[in-house]
Amino acid sequence: MYVALDKIKTHLNIDKDFVEDDNYLMSLSEVAECVVERHIGYKFSKLMEDNDGQLPMPIQHAMLLFIGTMYANRESVTFGSANVLPHAYDYILQLFENYDVWC
Repeated sequence: MYVALDKIKTHLNIDKDFVEDDNYLMSLSEVAECVVERHIGYKFSKLMEDNDGQLPMPIQHAMLLFIGTMYANRESVTFGSANVLPHAYDYILQLFENYDVWC
């Protein structure tokens, strides 16, 4: 797991003593890892080689944003008005996209 569970809980304002969703949060983190790797076209291992063994903080933050979205919106339909925040998930990941990769 590239983003620690306690960091996810802090981002989501979840009390560290609340453990009922821990497995679910860890599965969301795994999904976020796969999605972000595919989105930018780089394996995290390559990014870590270029960043002294650490996943760049913008990538970690994009993962937290994506995990938060999946945690708060567990279905594909919402009731109410939603607005996309500028300079969020997509903007952050555009900085790391590998345009040489063909899917």
